[in-house]
Amino acid sequence: MKNIFTLSCLTLILIVCFSLQTTAQDEPKKDSLKYKINDVVVVGTRASERIIDIPYSVFRVDKKELAFGKKISAKDVLADVPGLFLQNRFGNSDLRVSIRGFGTRSNSGVRGLKVLHDGIPESEPDGESVMDAIDLTSLATVEVVKGNLSSLYANAPGGIINFVTDTFFPDNFIGTFNQAGRFGFMQNGIKVGVKDNNQRFFLSYRYRNMDGYRQHSTEFQHLVNTIYQAFIGTNSTLSFHGNFVHGFNKLPGSLTRAEFDRDPFMADPLAISQDYKRATKKGRGALRFLTTFGSEKQNELEITGYASVKELEKADNENYAFTTRYSLGSILKLSNRSEIFGMKNILTVGNDYAFQAGPLTLYDNVGGVPGISVTNHYNESLSNLGIYILDHLTLIDQKLDLFVSGRYDYNRFARETFIPFGFTDSVRVMSGFSPKIGLNYKLTPVIALYSSYGLSYDYPALSEMTNNPLTSNLKYSLNPDLDPQQSNNFELGIKGNLVTPQNDFMKKIFFEVTYFNYTIKDEIIPFVINQKTYFRNSAQTSRQGIECGFMSHPFDDVEWTVNYTYAHFKYDNYITTVYTPSGSKVENYSGKMVPSIPTHIVNFILVYELKLTQQIQGMLLWDCDYIAEMYVDDANTEKNRDFFYGNIMAGLTFDMDQFVLTAFAGMTNIFDKRYASYISINDYYGRYYETAEPRMYYAGINFNLKLL
Repeated sequence: MKNIFTLSCLTLILIVCFSLQTTAQDEPKKDSLKYKINDVVVVGTRASERIIDIPYSVFRVDKKELAFGKKISAKDVLADVPGLFLQNRFGNSDLRVSIRGFGTRSNSGVRGLKVLHDGIPESEPDGESVMDAIDLTSLATVEVVKGNLSSLYANAPGGIINFVTDTFFPDNFIGTFNQAGRFGFMQNGIKVGVKDNNQRFFLSYRYRNMDGYRQHSTEFQHLVNTIYQAFIGTNSTLSFHGNFVHGFNKLPGSLTRAEFDRDPFMADPLAISQDYKRATKKGRGALRFLTTFGSEKQNELEITGYASVKELEKADNENYAFTTRYSLGSILKLSNRSEIFGMKNILTVGNDYAFQAGPLTLYDNVGGVPGISVTNHYNESLSNLGIYILDHLTLIDQKLDLFVSGRYDYNRFARETFIPFGFTDSVRVMSGFSPKIGLNYKLTPVIALYSSYGLSYDYPALSEMTNNPLTSNLKYSLNPDLDPQQSNNFELGIKGNLVTPQNDFMKKIFFEVTYFNYTIKDEIIPFVINQKTYFRNSAQTSRQGIECGFMSHPFDDVEWTVNYTYAHFKYDNYITTVYTPSGSKVENYSGKMVPSIPTHIVNFILVYELKLTQQIQGMLLWDCDYIAEMYVDDANTEKNRDFFYGNIMAGLTFDMDQFVLTAFAGMTNIFDKRYASYISINDYYGRYYETAEPRMYYAGINFNLKLL
């Protein structure tokens, strides 16, 4: 810890000293990098704030970066965000996203991060997130706010990811997009955008299918997204957001090291004989009202209601499961901009309510079809009520800002048991308070030093509350011993622009460096017994690291980016019972490293923007990643090997007034590296590994016709 803290401090000091050497007159009149700090971010503070003004690590993936390339998985749009570690399970499905270690415990979907779609929760009320209902081909931007945001959102100790749909199109249009590539990849769709002075309507439909690069990994998906916005007067907006997704995946399962080395593209033999698969249908609708009022429009009000229905059919080693989830939620938020003793102040208060319920029915899996008799049947529900407050006080105008926030969450879990008989209905109630304080100090108008300290409260998901063999009472339908995990979170960072005209290669730089130090209490740890995953509070963990991002324009049309993340996560106190096929025993894992977290991640991106004519522009992109080795289990008995891969893409846009044509082609994993892209942590039979996609080539053509 001492060495890490020393390194981070030296880095910050050097950057500050270097930046202070630049003067205001050295700064060019127009710096294209300034958008990185002057852009407004909404999700980070629940109020519209510039990135340079808030004590958070914020990264935006913008429309220019989203214009080209395949969009199969959310990994395709998040891969170059510094500080994110992404792992795709089952080929291109089930993306696991980790920020500062939060999210690694999930073997399906995303945990510890709040996922939003146009500012509306895409995460389920219990905190689990699957990003399969987001149209990645229709995004304007993606906002990523890293660090503890539990003081503003439920179950967000790792941060926020907000996918924003592109609805501010300049003209009415109808468009198509068509993509194809190796392994039977095809993606086709249509978009329509219509607007006038008072309203906007956007609709997209997408169909995707793939044969898969592994045995038993075919998939398809239908996706519909729509947004209608009505502008009521000059100050108010009423909008409807809706989507529907129908997807199907064959699941190849994980492999042992011996199987992976022999043939990384094979499936688990049980995945074939038991026909592992998953079929999902989900529909969601949301109604949002936004308004500003007051003599100077100093007040902002948001009222949002949303509801969804989800049906999941899944076959694994033992069970054939049918799950239905009915969810609803609401958001109420009020912000006021005023002055206190001559100092600018933004006060935001609000509450979130979310509820989900529905039946879970289990059958024996008999070669990929449900057995004759029901083996388990439950009705499950969860409700979450959160109340929060945030105050942003400008202590020194254009210099020093203070942020104080806090959130109280109340959660109620319930499970009615109908089969098996003899089990007791269960109710669990949990609550917690998550406070946070942050400071943001501008060293210059374009460079800010920031720091924050807070506590987070992270309650389990419904699937994690399932009873397990280690509970104090096996007849309870919900685990009576599983409690929320809590953490102390500290971070220190610096971000901004540097201008050094004397250095041609680095004359304009956008940078961000963040040091973080977290202590996790009662960390929820996954473990596997006979191919079934359970969860328990087992450990106290320390997490510390550094996230660095540097972007420069050495020439007007050339941009290069280097991102680096260092992570040192270990168990401070961890004594637990371990189950293996040969029996159980008590082990002391104190001092061991946390699995599925690489110590080093390096990302390099080189972009060349082509400006052939006023109507023809394009982009050449090269990016590569290095991921260090990482442990696959709590015992640190085995490591996933380090790996390096590179991608290349080229695209052109032809803007011919009445229509716009975009064509692109690319190749991922161009060196055809064989590496494990996903780790199944603590697997009972040592099946830890799922291989990454081999060399993949693709091409696409998008066509937009402007409508009169």
